[in-house]
Formats: sequence, structure tokens, C-alpha cells
Amino acid sequence: MKLVVIGGGSSYTPELIEGVIKHHDTLPITEVALVDIEAGKEKLEINTAFSKRMVEKAGLAIAVSGTLDRREALAGASFIITQIRVGGLDARSRDERIPLKYGMIGQETTGIGGCFKALRTVPVLLAICKDIEELCPDAWLINFTNPSGIVTEAVLKHTKVKCIGLCNCSINMQYDAAGRLGVEADALDCRFIGLNHLSVMNHAYLEGKDRIHDVLNVFNEESVVKNIEKNSEMDRVAKELGCMLSPYLQYFYMERQMFEEERAQAVGLEGTRADQVKSVEAELFRQYSDPELKEKPEALARRGGARYSEAAINLIDSIYNDRQDVQIVDVVNHGLIPQLPHDCVIETNCVIGKDGAKPLPDSDVPATLLGLMAQVKTYEVLTIEAAVTGDRSKALLAFLCHPLVHDVRDARAALDEMLDANKDYLPDFFG
Repeated sequence: MKLVVIGGGSSYTPELIEGVIKHHDTLPITEVALVDIEAGKEKLEINTAFSKRMVEKAGLAIAVSGTLDRREALAGASFIITQIRVGGLDARSRDERIPLKYGMIGQETTGIGGCFKALRTVPVLLAICKDIEELCPDAWLINFTNPSGIVTEAVLKHTKVKCIGLCNCSINMQYDAAGRLGVEADALDCRFIGLNHLSVMNHAYLEGKDRIHDVLNVFNEESVVKNIEKNSEMDRVAKELGCMLSPYLQYFYMERQMFEEERAQAVGLEGTRADQVKSVEAELFRQYSDPELKEKPEALARRGGARYSEAAINLIDSIYNDRQDVQIVDVVNHGLIPQLPHDCVIETNCVIGKDGAKPLPDSDVPATLLGLMAQVKTYEVLTIEAAVTGDRSKALLAFLCHPLVHDVRDARAALDEMLDANKDYLPDFFG
């Protein structure tokens, strides 16, 4: 049983290997192939050696390899995980800094920064999927690459690959809710609905009783993700709305404050999130290079990938073993949210088995959030069209449909500058 990890040079890889080791009794993976590109060769080599040490310490017969030859790695794959960052952290830094010049939030997956991450990423994922269709058409693709919902929708609309999108936000929200109630996370049946990075938990069943309002009555100062510092106002907003909110909704409900904080960080010593991640990753790979290190270091928690392996490997385990359990993933809407396009991708609870993910039929969207979700979905659909066609007009329309864009002149100027800054990764826009 072969697992291929595309983006094997990612600092998240040891988290994933830890999950493979922990689940080996039920998920008999015999080979892990880590794949990256030339620019990521050094990190790939470090991760490959570290992963081998982790597997050796666990006493497992799992062959770990690292390669720059994607097609060679994909041959015979059973499962593929994508965790890539096209353009690296330098591109992310531009996504975060350029929008600030035009009075807009710069963020990795939310707003026009997220749009450009998608524009760079979608063509690369579609190229990967062409190889999958040819070399391992029966394999499952688990997409962890952000913006996960947009990328997953592009794959499902434009390829024949069996793909499920994944994010660790929802599983972290479940742990947060359980902590507020003082129970174990697996004791709660939490229901999610919405879009990736725009989802809500609107039910939390404990022993058959919905305890969501009890959850909302307990405030928690800690954010469920490391890359967004939580403002205490968000728990009050959640209580008013009647549901627990994805941390990314902070950008919509506290836009002005988030913008000012980002601008202050960008010009200060702290730097943007990309600058902070560069520092964290430098320390992580220094530790990964230690030949005596044989288990995931605590410092990895600061990177923001908490419970990534739990979510990813649980999903693969459930498909492989046909468990028919419930997990939160990104799948095709198929009318579950009737106000959104039938063929778009949403994030919700699904029954997971050998045939993939089937959404639970009784999901409901709070009316107070439906308009925001519909507007963001329109932006996502246009972003995919722009990424596939290289059409500047589509990209501008995507900008204008995003709730965090307020002025067409600023949008057009930001688009032109961001396209120029990403020219090497977006040749179709310069045909």
C-alpha cells in the first residue's frame, strides 16, 4: 500500500509520518514516497532522512523515499496527499503585503491574497491530476493544499480524479467545544456546515442532546489555529449568531481591526505571517536535521498544523477500511445548501467509506450566515474560472465579488500589481 505525499518538503511532513506510524495496525502502509520540486530539494532530503528515523524508531517495515520525479512516485499509488505552496513563502509574503497598500486585508487564504494563492495553485494541481489519471486512476487524492475548498472544487470540476478536500480547522473546533464542556472530543457529535475557512459548528450533540448553546456560553481566549490571534469579541459574536465560528470569520466580522493589526505587523519587527513562518521553519528544519531526533518536535505546534495528521490519516483509514464513520471534509454540494451552486464544493459532515464521502442529509445553514457564504462562493467560482483560463476580467470579477473588497479602482490596481509580482507563476495571464 503506497502513500504519495506531494509537497514532501513541507514542515508538516513529520506530523503526517507520525499519523502513519500511529495508525499502522489498521492502515498497513508499506511505502511512503515524498515528492517535491527542485526548489524544495534540501528540505525534502531533510524530511526524508527524518521520516526514516521516525519509522525505524517505531520498528515498522515502511519504505520511505524522497524524489523530484513526481510521475515515478505516483506509479502504483493508493493514496495521494497534496500539501504544496506554489511560489513558497516569498509568494505568500507578497500576497500578504501588496493588498495592504490598497487598504485591503492580506491573508493566505482569505481575500485577494487567498485569490492569488489559488490562481498559482490550481493550474499546478490540475497538472498533477493529469499524471494521476494516467498513472494511478484508482487512487484517492486527499487535498490539504490551501485554499482547500477552491482547489478541491477545481479538481472535481476539471478532472476525473477521486478527490476529497481536508482542513484541520473543524477538528480543532471540535476539541475546543469539548474543552469548554469538559468532555473528551470523541464524546461530541459536532455538526458543521459552510465553506472551507467559512464554516460554522451549529450543533454539538452530547449523549443525544444538542449542547451548542452551553458551548457558546463558555468563552475561550485561545485560538483554534496558531496563525490567527483570537480577539475576545469573536466569542460574543458567536453567541449572538448561535454557532461556533471558523477562526477565519474574524476577518469578516472584525475587518478594520484585522487590517490595522496586519499593517502594523508588516512594518514592524514581527513581520507578516509569512515572515513569522520563515523563522519557525528555519528552527524546525534545524531540529529535523539532527540525526538524533526520531520523533516530532514540540516546536511543530507553532507552525499551525495541529491535528493535521489526525484528520488526514483518519480520512484515509476510513476509506481503506470502509468504516462508515462521520468526518468533516470538503465535497460537492449536490443541493445540500440549495442556495449555492449544485456542483460547488462545501464543507460539512460526511459518512466516509470505500466509495468516498457522502454528506449527512440533515445539515442546515444559519440564515444569518447564508448571504456571506453565497457571496464568497461566487468569488470562489470566479477565481477557479480565472485560474483555468488566465482571464484578467474573471480575476477582477472575483476580486469585486469578495466581501473584503470595497472599491473597484483599488481592486484593479491591486490586481495589476499582484499579477506582475506573480508573472513567473501565471503565464496564462500574460499570453
